[in-house]
Amino acid sequence: MASTTSKPFTGRHMLLISIAFFAVVIAANLTMAISSARTWTGLVVTNSYVASQNFQTVQDTIARQVAAGWTLQVSYADGLVRFAALDGDGAPLALTGVSAFLRRPVGGHDDTTIALHLQDNQYVAAIDLPAGVWDVTVSTDSTPLGTISYEHRVMAR
Repeated sequence: MASTTSKPFTGRHMLLISIAFFAVVIAANLTMAISSARTWTGLVVTNSYVASQNFQTVQDTIARQVAAGWTLQVSYADGLVRFAALDGDGAPLALTGVSAFLRRPVGGHDDTTIALHLQDNQYVAAIDLPAGVWDVTVSTDSTPLGTISYEHRVMAR
C-alpha cells in the first residue's frame, strides 16, 4: 500500500494566501470606486449655500398647503405622467405652468422636463420612459399658498 505524505503548511503558503486575499479586496474596491465615479456626479444642488437660504421658505409653503388640506399625487403608467392636485374639499386645484422634471436617481443622464396639461381633472403628459426608477418633480406657477414643488419616485416598467 502506498503512503501519501502531505507537504507542511509554511510561511510561504500563508504569504500567498494573504496576498490573494488582499488582491481580491483591492480589486473589488477599485471596481466599485470606478463604477460609482462613472455613474454618479455627486451633484445634488448647484449651489448648496443658495439652496440653504430657500429651505425654510419652501418648508413654510409646504406647511401652508398641508394645513389647507391639499393632497398631491404623481403616478406613471401606460406612458403617461399623471399629477393630481386636490384642495381640502377634494376639488381639483386650478393650476398654471404645470411641468414635470424627470430624472434618474443616480447617473445624471436621461433627465428631461415636460409640460403637463389638464385632462379629466388631472395634469398629464405622454412620455415613454425607459424601464427603471425615476424621480418626478412637479412644479407650478404661484398659487395663493405659494408654488407647488412636489417630488415623488415612480417605476417605469
